[in-house]
Amino acid sequence: MSSQTTKFLKFGSAMVAILLALGYLAYTGVQESKSYYVTIKELRGMGDGAYTKRLRVAGNVQPGSIRRSGTNVNFVLVETDQTLNVVYNGTEPPPDTFKDDAQALAEGKFDRDGVFYAKQIQAKCASKYAPQKGTPAGSSMTAIPSNSSGN
Repeated sequence: MSSQTTKFLKFGSAMVAILLALGYLAYTGVQESKSYYVTIKELRGMGDGAYTKRLRVAGNVQPGSIRRSGTNVNFVLVETDQTLNVVYNGTEPPPDTFKDDAQALAEGKFDRDGVFYAKQIQAKCASKYAPQKGTPAGSSMTAIPSNSSGN
């Protein structure tokens, strides 16, 4: 073989190795960040498949169930007649809107002990976005004052 062919083969095999490594990293990155949204009822019906996937589960925070210890929070999600014990062990404290009866979304893994271990939680307080009492639905909630200087 000529030296030019040898150089081409070395370069080509190095490029193939790099492309394979990048493809593998991209595939594993997508698999790691992928999460499935399920209801509590669907989670209970998944069987062994529930223990191997990264999941997102939503529900309302059961009143009186929140137990805080630093950034660790234990609480119960409720959806119709289903409940789910959740343990959040994240790097950041839960959001300010995380309160009793708030809608919450927990992302993490379900374990064989029946507890959902969340790495992230999101919450919104439905009452915060409801119309004020006495304000008809669809009307503006606040009036914008006019500029009295005429500008």
